[in-house]
Amino acid sequence: TKGSSPATLKLLCASVALQPAPSSHPSDCCALSLSDSLYVSEYFSQSAQKLSFYSWYGNAKLFHFHVPEDTVLLRWLLQASRGKGPECTDMEITVHFRYGAPPVINPLRTHFPANATVRPSYNISITLSSAVQNTTFVNVTTPAAGDWFIAAHLPEAAGRIEVKGFSTPCPYMFQADMFVLRLTDMPVLEPGVATPQTVVSPAKPLHVKVFVPKHAARMQFELRRCVTSEQKACTVRVVLGSITLPQSFQKIVTCTGNVNCSLALDSPPWEKWLQIMVESLGAANASVSVEMLAAFTACRPGSTSSFFNFSSLNQSQTGPRPGSAGAAGSSTLSTGEASRNASDQRSFCLQNQPVVREDLDVVSVRYRLLNGPSVPVNSLSPTLLLLNLNTGMDSGGSLVVSLLLNKTSVSLANATVVACVSAASPVLSLNATQNCSTAFFQGYPLSMSTSSVEAMLIVLYPQTDDWFLSLQLVCPKGQGECNAAEAKVTVFAYLTPCFNDCGPYGQCSLLRRHGYLYAGCSCKAGWGGWSCTDDTKAQSVSAQNLATLLLTLSNLMFLPAIVVAVYRYYLVEASVYTYTMFFSTFYHACDQPGVAVMCIMDYDTLQYCDFLGSVVSIWVTILCMSRVKKILKYVLFVLGTLLIAMSLQLDRRGVWNMMGPCLFALVIMIAAWVYHGVKRRHCYPSSWKRWVFYLLPGITLAFIAISVYAFMETNENYYYTHSIWHVLVACSVAFLLPPRDKHKKPWAWSQKLTCRYQICQNDREELYAVT
Repeated sequence: TKGSSPATLKLLCASVALQPAPSSHPSDCCALSLSDSLYVSEYFSQSAQKLSFYSWYGNAKLFHFHVPEDTVLLRWLLQASRGKGPECTDMEITVHFRYGAPPVINPLRTHFPANATVRPSYNISITLSSAVQNTTFVNVTTPAAGDWFIAAHLPEAAGRIEVKGFSTPCPYMFQADMFVLRLTDMPVLEPGVATPQTVVSPAKPLHVKVFVPKHAARMQFELRRCVTSEQKACTVRVVLGSITLPQSFQKIVTCTGNVNCSLALDSPPWEKWLQIMVESLGAANASVSVEMLAAFTACRPGSTSSFFNFSSLNQSQTGPRPGSAGAAGSSTLSTGEASRNASDQRSFCLQNQPVVREDLDVVSVRYRLLNGPSVPVNSLSPTLLLLNLNTGMDSGGSLVVSLLLNKTSVSLANATVVACVSAASPVLSLNATQNCSTAFFQGYPLSMSTSSVEAMLIVLYPQTDDWFLSLQLVCPKGQGECNAAEAKVTVFAYLTPCFNDCGPYGQCSLLRRHGYLYAGCSCKAGWGGWSCTDDTKAQSVSAQNLATLLLTLSNLMFLPAIVVAVYRYYLVEASVYTYTMFFSTFYHACDQPGVAVMCIMDYDTLQYCDFLGSVVSIWVTILCMSRVKKILKYVLFVLGTLLIAMSLQLDRRGVWNMMGPCLFALVIMIAAWVYHGVKRRHCYPSSWKRWVFYLLPGITLAFIAISVYAFMETNENYYYTHSIWHVLVACSVAFLLPPRDKHKKPWAWSQKLTCRYQICQNDREELYAVT
């Protein structure tokens, strides 16, 4: 697939196609006529995206392209670049490709949920070393028309918690552009009609297409009357189908001599154009004349859908009343269907079951069977259910198919119900073909028996197409043993954004790339995997409880600071510390990823109050240390708190929300201390004991706390390092608070609330004045 293209098509329009496109719209670069064929090139471009280190699917940047019909060459131009700063190091970018749906990737090598289908994506690596920019080309010949997806990401995230503003991450950019070369006048084969064609030269392969009708069970392709212009042995290679990634199921046959060459395809894709390419393997200048014939074998469907099904659809919406005429009629109809004789069943190659698609929400669909959740399954012809996923917006979720076999409905104990889920076309011979594959798709097999009555299938990111569920009864001793047997299978099928809603340790997030929506699971508490079902690194319940206790109870270290503030008559500061302790405690109780969670109010409110209390606590502490006049101090308290609240609303995690108030308060404190020192003509604070036993320990604790907060926190040690941050900050506040005023006695404020039975001081002064 990579780097392969015909010799002539390699250079065709390459100089024009690789020029930058002004927008994401296609542009006709050139139109050249080669051997009576008109090739038109188109260029699609999407804006560059900044790559992220991978921790979950939301970190992968998705690019969505649509390849037009009759495309014979697809070329992706992948451009990766990085910044020029010293923080930019060598980096390896992984790029994944997939047709029909976003690629299912697993860079962390985690476990997928049980019953999930996983096919590794086609990927390449782009290395950014000494060069600032890297350009890579990926070529695909005869690509399948429709949606193509590219996902790019950096290696696994280190898990370090970066404080916004303390470090500058290196920007790694990635851009994917698409160049297509399509044939505007591709010849069309009419089914059942032999059509003569000519292969001009080995460098110019012949491209034709044929439309596959619905209910086509088999396609027979023949190549007749192969004649070369030099009257030599005719050698050609025929390729049927288009390339799809990560897997491609093209059928290739080499025809030699004048003998007719044929190729049969079982279950070709219904209602789609099938591209056929013929290449000459002979002399360079010799042309080859051939005659092509494509014939289809139709499959006669036996359907239970009729006017009565629409009546039952109406009744299912309202619910028929027990004993009503509608309920009796429906019961009579199902009994009549069950009593169909074997001769009628042999005349059909499949039995259609009517299915209604109900759109519930974005990437959320439920499929409901009109004849009830149970469908009859026999051995004569497969029972077929159509699951429509071709809207273009269904490939971003998970398709879940759940089957339940009714034991009492199977008369043979050793019989097996075989099922197959496939895209584009159904599997019509489950009893003979056990590999569950169609012409160009490898399906997903399921089986049920009396010993195992349940089967489930989860298709992650199903490709955009019509999906089919085929069921058939198979007996080990042969077809004749099951002729009179019939099984009842209950079918539940639905499309959900995230399987099981990511479980108790995950959050389902809806992601968007331009107008395309897709879903992914963000896991927590050490859980991982596509649906957060991998418990390899999961935290135990005791570890989760310990983390919650550490982060919440560490805030109780603010109690000494509150006691010191109250003892020294700093009531405003004490109330701020109490506010901070309260909201920090309950914010971290609500912020836990596991089961030990308690939220007393909205999470966003708790987070905002915690951030606000932390910054305001630092603000009032430094202003209190400056020992300015009370009226000025309280004005700065209120004004600073209002400005901090506004700043947090603009950018809650910005580093200057904390650094700005700290630096401004430090400037005020230093100016006030210099003023006091000049006025007293002595160093301020004047006591060496104040410096040695209070200020220096408090400043040391504050610097250690900032270092731990800014440089040591990771996702793994967050519970411990952030608890240490709480303890250090609270202890530093207790050390840094200045002593009380000398004219105020401890707890003197309580005696001011009432005079009790004594004469107040002011009253005594007035008595003395009168005397």
